[in-house]
Amino acid sequence: MRIIPAIDIIEGKCVRLTRGDYDTKKIYNEDPVEVAKAFEANGIQYLHVVDLDGAKSSKIINYPTLEKICTQTSLKVDFGGGLKSNEDVAIAFNSGASQITGGSVAVKNKELFLSWLEKYGAERIILGADFLNRKIATNGWMEASNMDIIGFIVAFQMEGIEYSICTDIDKDGMLQGPSTNIYKEILQKSKIKLIASGGITSLNDLEALKVLGCEAAIVGKAIYEGHISLKSLGTLC
Repeated sequence: MRIIPAIDIIEGKCVRLTRGDYDTKKIYNEDPVEVAKAFEANGIQYLHVVDLDGAKSSKIINYPTLEKICTQTSLKVDFGGGLKSNEDVAIAFNSGASQITGGSVAVKNKELFLSWLEKYGAERIILGADFLNRKIATNGWMEASNMDIIGFIVAFQMEGIEYSICTDIDKDGMLQGPSTNIYKEILQKSKIKLIASGGITSLNDLEALKVLGCEAAIVGKAIYEGHISLKSLGTLC
């Protein structure tokens, strides 16, 4: 199972939110590049970068920071947040992203999202499946839909999607463990390469997700709050 630390960016700074609430913003480092270099120095190979300004404004904003991370490290970066147009996606890839994640656009403009899948291939396009009480949420988690998480993922898998990042908003930033029951159901009812996100607090959580069959796991606040050390993560990579 791949281990993927997360860097969330607001105004060029490394931050974390709780349950996606922008009012809970906590700045952990003024320089995300410095954080990315620390990850790489500890053996990390992958990085999940979210443009929270972009998610809120529905267009890519923090691509200069993405470019700095990609040019100053060898990390393989998946990037999401506000990607709503062909131009946004081109900017993300031109800035060095290995993969991009589309969530809200997959809900609101399925045809556009699938055109990215056709153009760039299933290895480079990730389905963002952020959910609250099993329902898909969009636009930086500020809007709810009536789509069930399982049906959403299965439908896009049938269209050719191979990877999906699934974040339980209720768990995100709470440090209370991941939604293993939902992930188990997703893996039983689909063949998606599941990237678990939200609530991961310990190495035991990571081991449980590995046993479930998750392809990868994203770790955020647990690193920044000292619950999981970079050294211990590095030994798993």
